[in-house]
Amino acid sequence: MGQLLKVQNFTISSDGIAAGENQSLENPFGTDIDPQKLFTWAGATASWPNRTDPGGSRGLDDYFTRDFSRNIGAEIMGRNKFGPQRGPWEDHEWQGWWGDEPPFHTPVFVLTHHPRPSFTLSDTTFHFVGGEPAEVLERAKEAAQGKDVRLGGGVTTIREFLEAGLVDTLHVVVNPVKIGEGLRLWDAPEDLEDRYHHEAVPSASGVTHHIFWRD
Repeated sequence: MGQLLKVQNFTISSDGIAAGENQSLENPFGTDIDPQKLFTWAGATASWPNRTDPGGSRGLDDYFTRDFSRNIGAEIMGRNKFGPQRGPWEDHEWQGWWGDEPPFHTPVFVLTHHPRPSFTLSDTTFHFVGGEPAEVLERAKEAAQGKDVRLGGGVTTIREFLEAGLVDTLHVVVNPVKIGEGLRLWDAPEDLEDRYHHEAVPSASGVTHHIFWRD
């Protein structure tokens, strides 16, 4: 099938929201969202990478958590996922929300209209790029060296690549919590059925895994 552009484990509320309003350094997901509550399904699994104690759940949720990095050679993310700064980069010393050991372990292409030098933290190199989605995807595919590319989000970035017809597969996790206001991925998952095959699989944890793919 060649290299795929994949959305994986992207978690939203029952009303389609992935990030609330008023995002900031202290509240990366906005003031209306408790990320621990939104991502409880993944944090409870045996394969959650930040787990410090033994145990954790097995089954469907664990499968998707464990599969997150399989055959991924690069990531594309929007600037909001990298950090809360807007406009020209004023502080090059601040290197994102991800700490000294970012969880990506691949080249990461951060979409921005403002140039900034690339830098490396551990085994992750961040590149700051502009251009149309197809151009950025080509750069990411080249860096992935034959592996797939993950589209990490946030909502605006995923919608932009969907509208460009570039996303090959999506895995969206719907948590039954309701948020009300924020950045919305969709009004309903059926919004994508004109472009993708769609299967919804409920999990024992209470979330529903929505899987989209095309021929």
